[in-house]
Amino acid sequence: MTRAAAPSLVSTEWLAEQIESSPTLRVADASWHMPASGRDAKAEYAARRIPGALFFDIDALSDDKTSLPHMIPPHEKFALAMRRLGMGDGRHVVVYDAQGIFSAARAWWMFRFFGHSEVSVLDGGFPKWLAEGRPVEEGEPLLARERHYTGRTNLNLVRDVTQVARAAKLGTEQIVDARSAGRFEGAEPEPRPGLRAGHIPGSRNVPFSTLLNPDGAMKPPAELKAVFEAAGVDLARPIITSCGSGVTAAVVSLALSRLGHTENALYDGSWAEWGSYADLPIETGPAKPL
Repeated sequence: MTRAAAPSLVSTEWLAEQIESSPTLRVADASWHMPASGRDAKAEYAARRIPGALFFDIDALSDDKTSLPHMIPPHEKFALAMRRLGMGDGRHVVVYDAQGIFSAARAWWMFRFFGHSEVSVLDGGFPKWLAEGRPVEEGEPLLARERHYTGRTNLNLVRDVTQVARAAKLGTEQIVDARSAGRFEGAEPEPRPGLRAGHIPGSRNVPFSTLLNPDGAMKPPAELKAVFEAAGVDLARPIITSCGSGVTAAVVSLALSRLGHTENALYDGSWAEWGSYADLPIETGPAKPL
């Protein structure tokens, strides 16, 4: 019998209760930081973490056959890593990160892409956990007991550059860009060298930060809906989410999931790929009126 999908978001209160009582729960720290931040996510995890959490390394869990940053890896690589982390079949995985809701959404999307529907993001992440004075674990983490991982790749959740170019030309799917307005409009330089500035023609701009409250937790559904509608996004139509390198696009995907929107996929290469090809069209300035 197929197990039901887990809720996309869980609260810190819920997690605190389940850590003590649920034998099927597994917690993963999926923190990742932009290279320019100077922060070391793995070192911060080693220093302190939610009790029992294991480290989900987004950079290590990537396709090493491409120069693009943290592209989705082969199924075998992901399945082996999750088996070793004990996050296999029958486990409800809760992922969090050190910024609230940021890179944890990417891990959530990866689990779902590889067929593991029992995955949730901790709403507000580690900052909210700490602000509430909840317990932390320090020192060497315990090794996980291996757990068989089955999973099946769900290609409906991803788009490649050819599919995105077709959608942009024909308007078959809306493209929603999670980068800041400055980067979307081409007014700010890209953090990765060699990339053009601007956005995919016809795309809408929903900076991922506009989907979050000041404490890093996600806004309630009514407010999320208002943010998308204000950006000109039709929630009744299919959507492709995009960003700089496929991380914060997953925050938009997570918000869409909270709204019950199921016809959406993530452009894995995102602007790191599109912006590097001189023959692909770009636009600058605000999104064009519909």
